[in-house]
Amino acid sequence: MAARAYWQGQIRLALVSIPVEIYPATKSGAAVSFRQIHEPSGKPIKYEKVVSGVGPVDPDEILKGYELSKGNYVLLQQDEIEAVKIESRKTLELVQFVEADAIDVLYYEKPYFVLPADDLAEEAYAVLRDALRRTKKVGLGQLSVRGREQLVSLKPCGRGLVLEVLRYADEVTRAQTYFRSLPDMEADADLLDLATTIIEKKTGLFKPEEFHDRYVDALHQLIEKKKKAKGKRVIEDVEEDAPSRGANVIDLMAALKKSVGDGSGSSKKSATKKATSRSTAKSKPSRSRATTARKKSA
Repeated sequence: MAARAYWQGQIRLALVSIPVEIYPATKSGAAVSFRQIHEPSGKPIKYEKVVSGVGPVDPDEILKGYELSKGNYVLLQQDEIEAVKIESRKTLELVQFVEADAIDVLYYEKPYFVLPADDLAEEAYAVLRDALRRTKKVGLGQLSVRGREQLVSLKPCGRGLVLEVLRYADEVTRAQTYFRSLPDMEADADLLDLATTIIEKKTGLFKPEEFHDRYVDALHQLIEKKKKAKGKRVIEDVEEDAPSRGANVIDLMAALKKSVGDGSGSSKKSATKKATSRSTAKSKPSRSRATTARKKSA
């Protein structure tokens, strides 16, 4: 697999731990990026970090500042910021399940493919996938990645599972904020019939490959035309030397039955067994697979 795993760890459903690997389900499209060029010299324009009245500054002199009010900042050292980051965990616990259509489309941010990390994980993976499909439910949990926690959902997709990164509530603007001023009226019946007829006539299968960004296509055509034109201006950027500076669960059926049983009782004995089982699952690391790209935008 060419892509590098975004996350490796275990999905936990009660006492069942499933080693998985998560891969991005999307990639950058055919967008065209530009560099700013100094026309007289033909060289790319670079930017320096500058302070008004001081000039260029050394990166070591730069701190992070949170603006409290206009021109009033709280200064933070990088090590102070690092200290409050969430400790990365290798377990995604499914803490709640909701109806598949209960999550508003506004909350969905980015999809990822979830795959079993090894052959031993495939059976438990299939059980979770089919259970979600049978119940028409979506699993919810929080994934710890790069010092932050992401709210995520898990749902079946064909033979596999798809994890969706969700936005938190304070990241979503309520629809009523924009729609409350619209008049409360019903559409004219004749116009509604006409619009319905048009929609039904144009209804078909979704084929995303048939849609293109015509602006991007036109830019590519323009670039090709300029390359082939007489008197073309194609420059070669010669880089100058920069100054030096300093756990799998063995018996899946037993674990599932035990998980269901744990929901009906809370005895000290069952709690002890549960803790022991979780400790055993954590002690078995998942197999890692690694299979980088430089991103530059204008």
